[in-house]
Amino acid sequence: MQKKISSNPFRGTPEQEAKLKEIIAANKHDKSRLMGVMQEAQGVYGYLPIEVQNMIAEGMEVPLEKVFGVATFYAQFSLSPKGDCNISVCLGTACYVKGSGDIYDELQAELGIGGDECTPDGKFSLTACRCIGACGLAPVLTVNEEVYGRLTKDDVPTILAKYGK
Repeated sequence: MQKKISSNPFRGTPEQEAKLKEIIAANKHDKSRLMGVMQEAQGVYGYLPIEVQNMIAEGMEVPLEKVFGVATFYAQFSLSPKGDCNISVCLGTACYVKGSGDIYDELQAELGIGGDECTPDGKFSLTACRCIGACGLAPVLTVNEEVYGRLTKDDVPTILAKYGK
């Protein structure tokens, strides 16, 4: 799966930027700390938008391409913000053969967003995952930490209504 770059406008705060500059200053002497800086930056912002990647590249004195390469290679990094309600649909084999692809499609239609995107109001985000270890409940999705299993696409509106959609 290729990561999508967020279409949502960047809304970083001066406090977040100050914290990022502090992180960079403490690590810029050691280029091998790039990934650690990126992890801390994601902790500050919740994701790594291009604006943050630029700040990291400039502050660490590494090419932006290197920062972007690390961000897109490792699954732990996100280029899109997560919504207050982060929905993750399992597309692993057991879930997929039982219809999780249809559930994922229904969520995209209901929310008006694609995978790895966030609604403009920041309420919902949608991602796909490969396995959450609940194959006996297939197909499965999570909303934040809450697990929903044995679903059909007809369950999607009820689940979304529980979270204010």
